Amino acid sequence: MPKRKRGITGDAASRREAIRKRERRVVETEEERSRRLSTMAQRGQDRRAEETEEQRNSRLSDMAQRGQERRAEETEEQRNSRLAVMGQRSQQKRAEETEEQRNSRLVIMAQRGQERRAKGTNEQRNSRLSAIVQHARERRLTVIEGQNHHQIQTFYTARTVLN
Repeated sequence: MPKRKRGITGDAASRREAIRKRERRVVETEEERSRRLSTMAQRGQDRRAEETEEQRNSRLSDMAQRGQERRAEETEEQRNSRLAVMGQRSQQKRAEETEEQRNSRLVIMAQRGQERRAKGTNEQRNSRLSAIVQHARERRLTVIEGQNHHQIQTFYTARTVLN
């Protein structure tokens, strides 16, 4: 018969330790909090600097998987909120960037587009070109509808003036 353990078991000990850590964080000053977070960030950077390509790919794959799972479980309201926050952040970031940073960002975007198109199959190319043509048709129709609306308004205005 195994000997009975005295004191608390490992699980209980780690639970108590977690509780103590939380209690310490509640009363820490802003400076202590800043120091703790900075230390954590530095440890993470050090760990990532030493990881192999395989470990890095595995870590990024795990992160992507968790993100997909989280997004799959979110409600429509949560999704809209997340997308709104993302939009505000990118808008703020673009508002603060210099002309040079903007040009650099646009060059990188253009290069990525070229690379993506170069890798694409003929089928993908044809599909992309078809979408471009369709979009142009829709734009022309919108312009024509706008012109027609303007002509109709002008006609009614002229008729009212003549009467």
